Amino acid sequence: MMTRHKALSLLACCAVPFFAGCANLAPDYVQPPAPVAAQWPQELGVKTAATLEAAAAPAVEWSDLLALQPLRDTVTLALQNSRDLRLAVLAIEKARASYNIQDAATWPTLNGTASMSAARTPGQASASGVSSTSRSYSVGVGTSAYEVDVFGRVRNLQEAALQNFLSTEQTQRSVQLSLVAEVATAWLTMAADRSLLTLAQDTLRSQQATFDLVAKRQQLGADSSLTLAQAQTSVDSARRDVAAYESQVRQDKYALELLVGTAVPERLLPTGSVDLASSAVVLGVPSGVPSAVLQRRPDVLAAEHVLKASNADIGAARAALFPRISLTSSVGTASRSLSNLFQGGAWSFVPSLTIPLLDGGASRAELRVAEVSRDIQVATYEKAVQTAFTEVADALAVRASLAERLAAQDSLVGAWQRSLTLSQARYQYGSYSYLNVLDAQRSLYTAQQARISLQLADLVNRMTLFKALGGSWAAQEQSTGE
Repeated sequence: MMTRHKALSLLACCAVPFFAGCANLAPDYVQPPAPVAAQWPQELGVKTAATLEAAAAPAVEWSDLLALQPLRDTVTLALQNSRDLRLAVLAIEKARASYNIQDAATWPTLNGTASMSAARTPGQASASGVSSTSRSYSVGVGTSAYEVDVFGRVRNLQEAALQNFLSTEQTQRSVQLSLVAEVATAWLTMAADRSLLTLAQDTLRSQQATFDLVAKRQQLGADSSLTLAQAQTSVDSARRDVAAYESQVRQDKYALELLVGTAVPERLLPTGSVDLASSAVVLGVPSGVPSAVLQRRPDVLAAEHVLKASNADIGAARAALFPRISLTSSVGTASRSLSNLFQGGAWSFVPSLTIPLLDGGASRAELRVAEVSRDIQVATYEKAVQTAFTEVADALAVRASLAERLAAQDSLVGAWQRSLTLSQARYQYGSYSYLNVLDAQRSLYTAQQARISLQLADLVNRMTLFKALGGSWAAQEQSTGE
């Protein structure tokens, strides 16, 4: 019969798992304050109640930002085929498996056993002088060295694994965000180069028509051979540009397909007719977005999850300084004959206590390593926020003058167009030298090229802001964009 003392001891041992994890030695996590200004240096950062609500609203999807269907379809194709994104997804699967392994450590491991042993003793070794054979059979189930997590060591290791898993998820989001921006930028660059190619082809046709006119005038004696040679230089310059842009468009296609990870169908490629000046290509960023949205950037969130993991590592290192309780137990049945195997019960219960006494300071050193690692991750997190703020501020600095530069360039193109028209009219009436016409043609061509480049810069800047902000402005604000 079990004595009262034994009953109390067994009850105490059984109660230990229920109190496991009651102590958590990890320091309380406090998010470090963002080491940046509350608002941007440009007008995008004007804070109002509405913009603070926008910061808390769901992030804009890239499909809401890209208005042209071929551009959206190209990005979708890249998300399906990109090797970089595939590697990021596999990294998530690996981190999830690592977390599941650590999570399993919080539960006892049950093992089923079944064994049979047989031994023969020869007569020469037997006390009776008769040889004999003995057999035994046993089956059971039990747990081995299950750690009772009194001080939270296992639980903190589980938390660290969870935070590392969440960090890889955010890293995958960051890779996807970068891929969207890079593919969109490559597509827009190809669109701009095809527009430049179309412009060069139109210019070549115009210059060829002018050259034919000058050639007829030269045959009639109205123009000199010098004028004809000057017209020829314009034609050859335009031919050179057409060849150069044809080569550049082919290179743009190869670069785009490298990012996408597969061949891009011709129907998805931009044509020279894409209106880069239209706001329907890439929607604008609304004004009034506070800098608090940076804390939703994937890379910033990834850095914060790593910081939380290092915080949990401190708890695990602290718990290693305290005694560790582990349980080994089994229950089953055993018999000398197989027919009577399930008629007799057997059990064992072996709790053990490990107390760290002397390890040469290794445990203290590991705790110090964990604390310093946490401090490193704090600095890493703050650096990520500062880098994000700088990227947005730089993009805003470019954006601040883009509208004025585009307006000025449009005006410049119009002015050179009028100058060319007047120069050609005066040249035909003989009151102007052909050099004036040639100068107006070249200046108009250069101004038109610069306008296309500025239009591309405007669209790329919008994509840069989208990436820098982490897609973190409210969807309902999109209609207020530029």
